[in-house]
Amino acid sequence: MPPSPPATRDASNPNQKPVIWTVSVSRLSDLFRDITLEYDDRAIIEPIHLGFDEAVRHIRERMETERCDAVIAAGSNGAYLKSRLSVPVVIAKASGFDVLQALSRARQITPDIGIITYQSTMPVLKEFQNAFGFDIQQRDYATEEDARAQINELKASGVKAIVGAGLITDLAEEAGLAAVFVYSAASIRQAFDDALEIALLTQLESSRGHNRSAPLADTLRAKHGLNDLRGDSTMMETLRQAIVLYAKSQATVLIQGETGTGKELVAQAIHRENPRAIIGNKPFVAVNCGAIAESLLESELFGYEEGAFTGSRRGGHAGLFEAAHRGTLFLDEIGEMPLALQTRLLRVLEEREVVRVGGTRPIAVNVRIICATHCDLEQRVREGRFRADLFYRLAVLRLTLSPLRERPEDLISLAEWCLKKALAALGARPHPNLHAEIVACAPLLGAYAWPGNAREVRNLMERLALFLAAEPLQALSPAFIIGIAPEFAQASIATPRIATATSSAAPQTTESIAQVLARFGGNREAAAKHLGISRTTLWRKIKNQ
Repeated sequence: MPPSPPATRDASNPNQKPVIWTVSVSRLSDLFRDITLEYDDRAIIEPIHLGFDEAVRHIRERMETERCDAVIAAGSNGAYLKSRLSVPVVIAKASGFDVLQALSRARQITPDIGIITYQSTMPVLKEFQNAFGFDIQQRDYATEEDARAQINELKASGVKAIVGAGLITDLAEEAGLAAVFVYSAASIRQAFDDALEIALLTQLESSRGHNRSAPLADTLRAKHGLNDLRGDSTMMETLRQAIVLYAKSQATVLIQGETGTGKELVAQAIHRENPRAIIGNKPFVAVNCGAIAESLLESELFGYEEGAFTGSRRGGHAGLFEAAHRGTLFLDEIGEMPLALQTRLLRVLEEREVVRVGGTRPIAVNVRIICATHCDLEQRVREGRFRADLFYRLAVLRLTLSPLRERPEDLISLAEWCLKKALAALGARPHPNLHAEIVACAPLLGAYAWPGNAREVRNLMERLALFLAAEPLQALSPAFIIGIAPEFAQASIATPRIATATSSAAPQTTESIAQVLARFGGNREAAAKHLGISRTTLWRKIKNQ
């Protein structure tokens, strides 16, 4: 098929075919190509055989002179593009039926099966394997190097077939394992349908004159989702379940938690888990109520008419409520909102319309409100600093985020995830034994109070990544951390503030490997965690017995 000519930008012509680019460097390209033929009469679809940074640069350069209404990608590549492009990115997702079919095909090859997914595992598979007697080892990955390490560990543990997306199956075959591709044609068609709907909506908005500039459009997207909430504790699993449930509603949500616990991340996840928000490319608009002066906050939220005050823009200015129409408005630090604006906010929530500063005409808005605060709003209500009627109007659905010290079992996995992401951002590869190195640092990390919670963990890991990238042979050790982060020197001699799951579970007896395995019913992952070693190290010890 000859390539289509480049589609130039012409927002005034709503009759142009939508332009969709598919991005893949794996065997998914073949499936994209086959499905493209079915949509040839409805859209101009072009494949881009690049990934990650190369794909981002290529797309940004072309969009300076060409039109693209939507991009389709998958897996880690899709997540990478979605966080770096202003154009809507539809991520093809394997359905539950796809996964079951892939596992069934893998079971015909061997009973020793591994499945590797991007960012998070699938807890529901545990029930499936218990019910049907499948022996499935699950892993998740963040980078290509991480994926390669997971495959090598699975191979060392006896796995002979790997189920996964394109990158995973390519790497599995390189490692000499059977590879089962997880995507079906039906799932890819769904991604094409979603991309086509987004492209048509984008064209419709442009033809009505409601299109925004690219930089603004990029700020109106929620970039974080459920997979960015790291942690395997019961508290985190309960939080993820609540997010999925709350996403189905349009009721207001009040998120409470200490600084750094991820309140905006949770708000974005609630927005993104709503299918209407993704398919319709609905905006997510955030504002910190405590960071803007009262006079400016009013005009930012509600907008203003021309001449409303000295220096006002000619023609007036739409406020954030209007910008968030049909989407989500996230009001961070709602407890800092002045009382006068609380009254106006309550009226907007009740009437579903705003009146701009200096104006008289009501403007209808359909906005979901999600609020967050680190303070005790109920106490502020008692003190008369926050309106009681507004509090109850905002707190229809409530979430309280637990600080890191209350879920110590999440510390090591969170630190490892943040460090891998920080290294990937610097173009550096993590050490093959990075997990074991972080586990060795568990007593030091657990002795620190982490007042900044997950944000402080991320900041520390970014600092460590910078030094590790500069010295590739440098091992991660407690002494290395103390040298870079002096605040840990005192923590190293203090009573542990966070008893990490890994450090607290360290064996106090001289049990043999066989005894530990017996204790955990042969579960090597649980045995390795109990021993404070990596799965690869455990496998070597078993072989050497």
